[in-house]
Amino acid sequence: MTQLATIILAAGRGTRMHSALHKVLHPIAGRPMILHLMDRAAVLSPQRTVLIVGDGAQQVRDVLGKEVEYAVQDRQLGTGHAVSQARDMLRDFSGDVLVLYGDVPFVRADTLTRLRKRLHAPDQPAVAVLGFRPADTRGYGRIIADGAGHIEQMVEHKDADDAQRACTLCNSGVLAARATDLFALLDRIGNDNAQGEYYLTDIVNLATSDGRACAVVETADAAEVAGINDRAELARAEAQWQETSRQEAMAAGVTMRACETVFLSWDTRFGRDVTIEPHVVFGPGVHIADNVTIRAFSHIEGARIESGVEVGPFARLRPGSVLEEGSRLGNFVEMKQAVLGKGAKANHLSYLGDAHIGANANIGAGTITCNYDGYFKHRTTIGERAFIGSNSALVAPLTIGADAIVAAGSTVSRDVADGELRMVRADQLIKPGWADRFHDLMRKKKQARNK
Repeated sequence: MTQLATIILAAGRGTRMHSALHKVLHPIAGRPMILHLMDRAAVLSPQRTVLIVGDGAQQVRDVLGKEVEYAVQDRQLGTGHAVSQARDMLRDFSGDVLVLYGDVPFVRADTLTRLRKRLHAPDQPAVAVLGFRPADTRGYGRIIADGAGHIEQMVEHKDADDAQRACTLCNSGVLAARATDLFALLDRIGNDNAQGEYYLTDIVNLATSDGRACAVVETADAAEVAGINDRAELARAEAQWQETSRQEAMAAGVTMRACETVFLSWDTRFGRDVTIEPHVVFGPGVHIADNVTIRAFSHIEGARIESGVEVGPFARLRPGSVLEEGSRLGNFVEMKQAVLGKGAKANHLSYLGDAHIGANANIGAGTITCNYDGYFKHRTTIGERAFIGSNSALVAPLTIGADAIVAAGSTVSRDVADGELRMVRADQLIKPGWADRFHDLMRKKKQARNK
């Protein structure tokens, strides 16, 4: 095959989103939808990618940067007009062009490969169009084709008659053409239609009228070409992505006790023999090794979890968290920018931020690393086999040595040496009989007030 360019249409206003955020930047599984599409297209190794932008163009540039070239569609005059904005950028390009849509993020790389191969079949079609058969055909343009997949006519839904609307083969909008054919045909399209727009599909009708073949490649999965135009469709896309990704994870050796309650991120990575209990949410940047158990109602983001670790229930791992082999993080424990060493335990009700906890250390319930002074973050280092008693406040910057013990209820603000016991408590005041006298006095006052 020749070289490949992709043209991605992303100039629509997205008014049905009712959002200040550009439509193609709305996330699915924690990643802007357009990046899902670009990941799929990248499998085909395009030499050029041109993004057609309009309103909100700067938002898109801020996210994509120099990954793509940009062409601006100042006026929304239809899909044909949008694609034609790439003409100058691709003036010297003579390879194949794939036309994609920024709000249709799930078209698969193998489908795009099939489409491109059809363009290079012996009959050399001028255009290869991706078709599908949705359950509800309303609103979709129709592809009228013969049994061999040669297109006889394409018509938009609003311009179709009853006989044409009876056809169930619909146009996804995705197509492939040689650059020279694409722009030559675009020069000839008009806007004499119900919308007064320049339809990209008219290039097919022009090519067939010239006696040239055009072909349809049909996908059996209508979901892969589903567009996202409003929040409800965004939610359905999220659900579709989650269901597919859960199935892939379970097929690769992950156990999910109630898979419909587990939410993954676009880059969640699992080893084998991982068990995930109900109601667990993974944010971006999570890598989990083999033989890990994530208990119910945990939230994990930006974390690396090594083999043999147990997390939760009700645990929260924030970015920069590392749980080394065999460690244990229990209920209502939060970590951020912290390492829990091999075999170390923090079983209950603790906050560990900007900390390194050594191997086999024990963090008692209610322990807090006080890492922020209102201006700067500071680090706590806890040595191997150290024991931190319950309800301890560790005021960073602080180093606690190996085998050291911090007594329960201590507020530690100075370093603790290896093997040292540190107890920071006020002397206990003992007044025998004081409580009995207090209760007697208060009961008498209460009785007097109630008379």
